[in-house]
Amino acid sequence: MKFSKLPLLVLGFGSLVFAQNQKYTMAEAVNGLRSNLAIKSIPQFSWSDDAKSYIQGTKNAYLITEVQSMKADTLVSLYQLNKNLAADKKLKSFPQVKFTGKDKGYFTREGRYFRLEKTGSDWKITEWTALNEGAENVKVLGDNKTIVYTVKNNLFVNRNGKTVAITDDENAAIVNGQAVHRSEFGIDGGIFAAPNNNKIAFYRMDESMVTDYPIIDWASTPAKNVNIKYPMAGNTSHQVTLGVYDINSQKKTFLNIEGDKEQYLTAVTWSPDSKYIFVGVLNRDQNHLKMNQYDAVSGNFVKTLFEETSDKYVEPQHPLLFFPNSNTDFIWQSQRTGYNHLFHYSLEKGLIAQITKGDWLVTDILGFNEKKKEIYYASTQESPMERHLYRINWNNFKTQKLSAAPGMHTGILSKDGTQLYDIYSNATTPRSINLLNTATLKSKNILTSENPLKNYKRPEIKNVTLKADDGTPLFGKIILPTDFDATKKYPTIVYLYNGPHLQLVTNSFPASGNLWYEYMAQNGYIVFTMDGRGSSNRGLKFEQAVFRNLGETEMNDQLKGVDYLKSLPYVDGDRLGIHGWSFGGFMTTSFMLKHPEVFKVGVAGGPVIDWSMYEIMYTERYMDTPQTNAEGYKNSNLLDKVQNLKGKLLMIHGAQDDVVVLQHSMKFLKAAVDNGVQLDYFVYPGHAHNVMGKDRVHLMQKVTDYFDEYLKK
Repeated sequence: MKFSKLPLLVLGFGSLVFAQNQKYTMAEAVNGLRSNLAIKSIPQFSWSDDAKSYIQGTKNAYLITEVQSMKADTLVSLYQLNKNLAADKKLKSFPQVKFTGKDKGYFTREGRYFRLEKTGSDWKITEWTALNEGAENVKVLGDNKTIVYTVKNNLFVNRNGKTVAITDDENAAIVNGQAVHRSEFGIDGGIFAAPNNNKIAFYRMDESMVTDYPIIDWASTPAKNVNIKYPMAGNTSHQVTLGVYDINSQKKTFLNIEGDKEQYLTAVTWSPDSKYIFVGVLNRDQNHLKMNQYDAVSGNFVKTLFEETSDKYVEPQHPLLFFPNSNTDFIWQSQRTGYNHLFHYSLEKGLIAQITKGDWLVTDILGFNEKKKEIYYASTQESPMERHLYRINWNNFKTQKLSAAPGMHTGILSKDGTQLYDIYSNATTPRSINLLNTATLKSKNILTSENPLKNYKRPEIKNVTLKADDGTPLFGKIILPTDFDATKKYPTIVYLYNGPHLQLVTNSFPASGNLWYEYMAQNGYIVFTMDGRGSSNRGLKFEQAVFRNLGETEMNDQLKGVDYLKSLPYVDGDRLGIHGWSFGGFMTTSFMLKHPEVFKVGVAGGPVIDWSMYEIMYTERYMDTPQTNAEGYKNSNLLDKVQNLKGKLLMIHGAQDDVVVLQHSMKFLKAAVDNGVQLDYFVYPGHAHNVMGKDRVHLMQKVTDYFDEYLKK
């Protein structure tokens, strides 16, 4: 009997060895973590109002779990929904429900809204309303009877099934209820409902003075020109105002906001009593912010609460956050000390206190525990490469760290602040989810995800810390080839972004940061990535080191990475490649032209070539205008440097890209032709700046093939 088991053991061991040597397909390397290699999670998590239970979605039901006992019950199932529906109306899959209470909620299907309510043991579905065809930017108000939305450039309100047009602008260049200022300054929408749900504040953006910009739709024959409004640096910008609509009286007024018509309006916030609207008014130079208070009925200016100025830029990114049950006291997030911190203000007394302090920044406010006077937040206090959860008493500033395991933590706090949902990952933990009782600090693990990459042949990954020329620490990672042999020399790829509002290197899963890096390691490459100055989450000094001269400081820092790589005996310094998208595409192209001796091969995706052709809001923050910073724009312009190209360069661009428009690459291609410079060029049909799905797989295969062709010889 002992011998009869031996073949099975050998077979099992052999299967294990084979399993752990799987290689990624390109589809898995690009989209795997969103498809077959997705990390298990708890979908659609939400706390009950009393924080005694939580709700989660499954494929065919919603479950409700009692926290104390951890007993899970079916809240509502697909069977229960279909039970009372006619055959032709039965649901084939469970809709995503927004629960407005334990026994009621709503969902939407194809523009129609349905109410869901429990009666006895059954759930009843009733049709609520249908929105106009083409409805977008839909916002359901807190009264759960009012829906505000846009159709094309106008704004509508639907209350109890009756639709009223809030605006009726016939000029398509006047846009209502949508995000403005190219979604900079933390803006992600244009509809702001009053807490009492009776008034709607909304953006009105007049783009008629902005030059039309052509985006060609190649899908139709003949191709069509679709004009967009794209305000380029140094040129005329759009003009934004804020309207207020009273749903009951159907009257509309506009806030009397004085100042330059091209100024920016952000951080729009209602007072909890719905009497006032607060607006951050930022000048076009982006160096002077006024936080103004306006009367919601008359639209009249009340007062300026505070001002912020800078010799570089002020970048408001968050609305005011009022303390629980207060109409006067609020939190303002500001970088005025060099790091994003929380400031306690009163409408009556002004600045009360700076709540958080230190050479680290708050990344998120999770909520409050009013009874204990506590604010819950996430920050970089432990490390710029990690996020941890904390609470602080807003009276005595006593601070307590709540998360223990190293890594990137995010949290969902219950409404009363008594329960905290803590989800994190780190280099070796795909995902762990824990419930923390904020009174006892006892934690319950409710999910530890299996490693979806356990059967794959994965590379060794090392954290690297280098120093910039001013001594600033720079954090990076080096990914070594699988079957690494220190006696060999390997081709090496530097992947970079190194621009504002993005951080590549964190202590998260996978440790590499990107499965394409691991794919390349499986195919004999070393991959290196590092966040240089200009990147996010290191404070203003780190970010503003690139001010008025984009590309220079960033390249100096990345050259420290190149020096490090060349110091390693197993890096082939003659076979270095560089790759990046968007700002990383700009950096890639800059390196190939300004330091042509460093990299043999570059692949630039959607690169900015001339910053004077990029949008006003982003560009003028970091570069000022072409009129006031001619030297900076000249230095960063790559059109007059194309003749410096020595290595092989592949430029990739989306034909319908409306973020970094195709003209950047087309002008660069023209400059190359004029100078007799050979480069490779690939245009793909697409609207999105960062193309995804199957198109992304195709593009990354092309990128990989390009490196293989010129770095593996």
